[in-house]
Amino acid sequence: MLPVTDLFVRGGTAVITLDTLRAYGADVDSGLARCMNNEAFYIRMVKLALSDPSGIEKLGAALAAKDVRSAFEAAHSLKGVYANLSLTPVFEPVSALTEIARAGSLDGTDELFEKFKEKYAELEALADE
Repeated sequence: MLPVTDLFVRGGTAVITLDTLRAYGADVDSGLARCMNNEAFYIRMVKLALSDPSGIEKLGAALAAKDVRSAFEAAHSLKGVYANLSLTPVFEPVSALTEIARAGSLDGTDELFEKFKEKYAELEALADE
């Protein structure tokens, strides 16, 4: 059996390890702590977060429609997922976007959403390596 740090999570050719998540910028130790230090469970939760892009689609649609309330709700939901998994590179832009929408504005959110999508694509790429 492979050491847990080399644990592969496969969905097609998907491979994510604790080391690749650390290199990506995730605070793996905090994420693991939230998952009772169960490394396999943490990796499964990261894979699950990548398996459903509907929240990202909702956020994009809300921003395109200039719907502050829906943008806040979608961003807040994503923020919770990425905060709990300590996926800092995607958490930071979506967190900032959440706070802008919470204040009733969408000023600057297009740039934050682009940064979020860029970091999300980097995370997805880890699964495809």
